[in-house]
Amino acid sequence: MRIITAKEMRMLEQESVNCGVSLDKLMDNAGNALSSFIINLNKGRKIVFLAGRGNNGGDCYVAANELVYNGFDVTVINICGEPDTPLAINAFSKLPTERINIISGYKSEKVKKALEMAEIDFMSHEKSNELEKLKQLEAERIKTVSDAIKNADIVVDGVFGTGFHGELDGELAYFFSLAEDKTTIAVDTPSGGNCTSGAVSDGTFKADYTLTFGFVKTGMMQYPLKKHCGDIICCDIGIPEEALKVIDCNLKINTTEKSYISSLLKKREPDTHKGDFGKLLVIAGSEKMRGACIMAVNAALRCGTGLVCAASTESTINSISIRNPEALLLPMEYDYDGFMLYDSNISELEKELETASAVLIGCGLGVTNDTYAIVSKIVEKAKCPVIIDADGINCIARDINILQMKKTDIILTPHPKEMSRLIGADVSSVQSDRIKTALDFAKRYDVTVILKGAGTVIADSGSCLINTTGNSGMSKGGSGDVLAGMIASFAAQGYCVSDAAAMGVYLHGLAGDITAEKYGYEAMLPTDMINELSSSFRCLNEA
Repeated sequence: MRIITAKEMRMLEQESVNCGVSLDKLMDNAGNALSSFIINLNKGRKIVFLAGRGNNGGDCYVAANELVYNGFDVTVINICGEPDTPLAINAFSKLPTERINIISGYKSEKVKKALEMAEIDFMSHEKSNELEKLKQLEAERIKTVSDAIKNADIVVDGVFGTGFHGELDGELAYFFSLAEDKTTIAVDTPSGGNCTSGAVSDGTFKADYTLTFGFVKTGMMQYPLKKHCGDIICCDIGIPEEALKVIDCNLKINTTEKSYISSLLKKREPDTHKGDFGKLLVIAGSEKMRGACIMAVNAALRCGTGLVCAASTESTINSISIRNPEALLLPMEYDYDGFMLYDSNISELEKELETASAVLIGCGLGVTNDTYAIVSKIVEKAKCPVIIDADGINCIARDINILQMKKTDIILTPHPKEMSRLIGADVSSVQSDRIKTALDFAKRYDVTVILKGAGTVIADSGSCLINTTGNSGMSKGGSGDVLAGMIASFAAQGYCVSDAAAMGVYLHGLAGDITAEKYGYEAMLPTDMINELSSSFRCLNEA
């Protein structure tokens, strides 16, 4: 499913006009979609619309007009001021004022100035009567708005929509908080949320349902905004097909869908052999972090690689030989602290690299001068796809110019903290716009970036995918090692890096969802997810 930015939506609306569909018609369609949804929702008859000054408020006026003639008790609160766009003014003028309760729920500029002057006068001359009268009027206004919200069955947020940026006014955030025990609906995007980046202001409206028009917006698929959206319903408002040409030249951002991932999965012919499914070299683990390598190898085998060779330290190799006797084993020399050495191992690794169809490096590797040198050499020498995870990424972060030496496709799988090290920024900066962060890095270094987390972002220089599977139970150490092994497995089998990344991320989340149903979020483990990969493939093959 394609998702778009707020800017692209504005381009589509304007192009719709050029194609013969007026903005008035688009607004009527949006408002009617909203009213139909409320009617079918059957959650009560008392509706309060919190209407902004722009076209988002206009959508509310159209819906209010429709609902009042369907027997609903409708209140419209102009929460920020009177409508000030031609479309919103026109829609507001059509409201049957004798049937709808209309509240001016905002502090006017006149009152603001009067309060300021009265406070100055009070401070200077101790004349408090005017100030007290104004405060009383303000208290009455706030009570009127508050009571309307408290008495509603359904509260509809049509304040800002896709145009919001910055921080919410404290009073508006307070009004939003009063609606939290009601059935809540956001029009296009919950007010207070950035529908392009997914960032939110304090006090952002919390919706049970978000009706978004034309297309889902990119930020709605990212946290924290997604958490405020509730169920997302995308409504067709009549944007003509030919209008899409205006955004065709833009980078397309899509969500992962079961049907799409299923279409990527290659059919296994009956006359194939292990050589047809690639050889993966896994350079991972250390004496203190054996599990990372073990889980990556196990996951890779479960995803269908013909041969998996594990290059690791002695105790890790011994554990793999017991747990996964299917794996090839390449013992590595290690230092006093249990981390791989460069000089005594690199010739063996380069020899193994020659026959590999993909390489995974980094899981539990540790960050030392020797592991840094190993990562650098693999990036420099590899001619097959290289998947860099965990400490491999941390080694890269020591000298980002390592990526300039690559001769092949690179996939990086950072979590937000690792991403912050790569770009030299704090985690909050990464999380404030995950899509842009991943895309910018992917374009700059011509790599594929998998920025992990809720709504994992898969970005390369020409495309971007947002994952739709997975859950909070996967937030445990080892989940990333499983994911890295899965992606590397698909790359080793000959899938292009973009497909390998998409398949690995989607199936990883799907395995997590199946595991959560079986064990619950708290009790599930990454190793349980590996055991549910067979169920994940069966589910995918049913698409």
